[in-house]
Amino acid sequence: MPEERIDWLLASDEPWTQYRTMIDLLHEQDDAAEVQRVRTEMLRHPKVVGLVRAASRWPGQALRRHNDATHPLYALSTLADFGLRATDRGMVGTINRMLAHPSPEGAFLSLLNIPKAFGGTGEDQRSWMACDAPTLLYVLLAMADKDDPRIRTAVDHLVGLTEENGWRCRCAPELGRFRGPGRKEDPCPIANVYALKALSLTEGPAGGPAARLGAEALLSHWEHRKDTKLYLFGMGSDFHKLKYPFVWYDILHVAEVLSRFAWVHNDRRFLEMVGAVEAHADDEGRFAPGSMYRAWKDWSFADKKQPSPWLTFLVLRIRERLRAT
Repeated sequence: MPEERIDWLLASDEPWTQYRTMIDLLHEQDDAAEVQRVRTEMLRHPKVVGLVRAASRWPGQALRRHNDATHPLYALSTLADFGLRATDRGMVGTINRMLAHPSPEGAFLSLLNIPKAFGGTGEDQRSWMACDAPTLLYVLLAMADKDDPRIRTAVDHLVGLTEENGWRCRCAPELGRFRGPGRKEDPCPIANVYALKALSLTEGPAGGPAARLGAEALLSHWEHRKDTKLYLFGMGSDFHKLKYPFVWYDILHVAEVLSRFAWVHNDRRFLEMVGAVEAHADDEGRFAPGSMYRAWKDWSFADKKQPSPWLTFLVLRIRERLRAT
């Protein structure tokens, strides 16, 4: 790992970048004094405090589209990416509210609104879909007690949804005939990304057979990207732009999730994807976003004119995972 880039990350004014750099790139112990000092600084930082406040509005407004970067769902997933826990100030009530609403099937519930034109009721209702429930599960696995029976049931439910080609567009029985705009038998790319991210935090052989099916769905999509769209998800110019937070289907999100599974690291298709990510580096090996969410415009990863410490860290962590295998 180039020392000058590590120094640049540690010297940034982003304690979340400093903290994850210490843990994921330098492999320091979480209870080390300097790590704890930086973590405390992260928890007190106004931007993180603001995210905790945004997450506390869970379940928030009803989800009408799953790429709504203003929704508390993505404040939660970003806090999980940073390394917050249920025991951190301001989080316990939010996590408990999430845990209090499992579905009969096992998935945790969001507040959704599916228009009648798409097979829904047109009214707000607590329910789940394969493009929101796995993100809730990721947050709970990252922050809460993995041995909580409700979380274990949700993991079993997610695994049980896999088909021979990974995760398809699935939703709760009460949503009736709703399905996304694709062929019923095709895998849903974003559902596979979210599901794999959750399963990467489970114990056992890196998610087991279900994770391998999901990874193959994404790798196959990459391999056939020039002539294949699945549920309107393509891998064109917008897909190739570096973007954070991890809300939707783009190259850094997909590569980051796949990199969590060591058995993917030698796959030619994955290495091509990593190469396409690294091609965005500037002359100093740093990375700036190619696209941004306006709701996050005050963060470095939304400034397209400057290299972002957090984005640079994310790319370096992918390379570090490859190096470690």
